Amino acid sequence: MIEQISSFFTIETIYLWLNIGVIPFWLILIFFSNSKICSLLTTSIFPILIFSVVYSYLVYLFFTKDYDFLSNFNLYLSLEALQDLFTEKSFLILFWTHFLAVNFFCGAWIVKDSQKLQLTKSFVFFPLIITYFVGPLGIFLYWIIRIFSAKKISLYD
Repeated sequence: MIEQISSFFTIETIYLWLNIGVIPFWLILIFFSNSKICSLLTTSIFPILIFSVVYSYLVYLFFTKDYDFLSNFNLYLSLEALQDLFTEKSFLILFWTHFLAVNFFCGAWIVKDSQKLQLTKSFVFFPLIITYFVGPLGIFLYWIIRIFSAKKISLYD
């Protein structure tokens, strides 16, 4: 059964499903952040569970194909070593899954935090879009908006 699953879920298929599958969740976060469906589907554990299952499957798949996981630590040695790692499809799909999961988690946090501070959706719209594409810049933009709209600075919240 695992062989049938692995023959269908190739790296390219997983890449396409990840990219297409994350879009509805982001659209819900951006346009329907105050809805019940948002709290059930996007700001809950559900999307993180999906990313975890995909990531676990990829790790299992690469483990069975004798992927050298220890070579992933070479990314800390030099920029050239990181560049070499990105030439491997296995590392690239693991990185991409990680990137999508972290950015989505940050987007969900922005929505929950803005609801807690009772910020309007218009304040959160652009930071969410920027977080989708470039995570840290979107979070920084939201933090600036949060400071001025909530009139409080908190480094630990």
